[in-house]
Amino acid sequence: MFKGRNCLVAGASGFLGGALAKRLLNEGAVVRGTRLSKAPTFNHPQMTWEQADLRNPEECQRVMAGIDYLFICAANTAGAKIIRETPMVHVTPNVLMNTQLLEAAHAAGVKKALFISSGAAYPTLDGAPLEEGDMFKADPPDVYFHAGWMKRYAEILCRTYAEKLKNPMSGVVVRPSNVYGPGDKFDWDRSHVTAAQMRRVMERQAPIVVWGTGNDVRDLIYVDDFVTGTLAAFAVDDPFFCVNICSGQGHSVREIVETAIEVDGYRDAKVVFDASQPTTIAKRLFSADLARNRLGFAATTSLRDGMAQTMAWYHAHNKRPE
Repeated sequence: MFKGRNCLVAGASGFLGGALAKRLLNEGAVVRGTRLSKAPTFNHPQMTWEQADLRNPEECQRVMAGIDYLFICAANTAGAKIIRETPMVHVTPNVLMNTQLLEAAHAAGVKKALFISSGAAYPTLDGAPLEEGDMFKADPPDVYFHAGWMKRYAEILCRTYAEKLKNPMSGVVVRPSNVYGPGDKFDWDRSHVTAAQMRRVMERQAPIVVWGTGNDVRDLIYVDDFVTGTLAAFAVDDPFFCVNICSGQGHSVREIVETAIEVDGYRDAKVVFDASQPTTIAKRLFSADLARNRLGFAATTSLRDGMAQTMAWYHAHNKRPE
């Protein structure tokens, strides 16, 4: 469905946007990617780059001209420490970007828009894997309250454009679990749990100090699997479709660290868990049933294989400490 189509990937210089743009190019799409301050991260004959501040409605209108499909991957992101200290950093710029992009897409006659939401927007219920219908049963947990409601608002906007207007624009909402892989954010202020632990191992920190008790559990999905599931969701012929794209499996932070140590061959590594440092939610699991039953999608990359590919990429771009 993408061959010869004009696709706009907002945030194509980022981790998820870059991976999605590359896959769309492989599928024969003509891709326009936006970036703000980062330089273009790759080149392709069917790829053009546009520098744009997507908080500005005129900039959104400019980059939307002639587009068939929109993929909203642009976002201000942060790690646990920044989320706790300055929670609105996740809200204000993202509300502006999401709102202006969807409005510009609808005005330009875009056929379908996809928004990458977040599993963090779910409430904390009974500890069972969270299903798509659970999203609005309660507030997001306090640590995710600000960012969670921002994501929920964008989801409602997508549904509004898809179902509540006379001239609708189809919408897809993908709710990812924790995505990791080559190109991930490894800086301390913005990295998430998997990238942070891998970097500590790859830098041969001694000891490796891990925030929290190590017992927090997360659903991890390798980036290539995530993109496969995302494009499968985009292909669904519903006016509006929302789905978790996840592995459906939980891994403790302790397991993540131990796997990274094994994969990278860090002999005699010492791990210290610092329970005084900020973490987020003790356990977050997601149901993969809808993706499996409706899309025929299941993640296939094991944690060990995904880490091996990610760490090989990191070492190719960063010098290993002596």
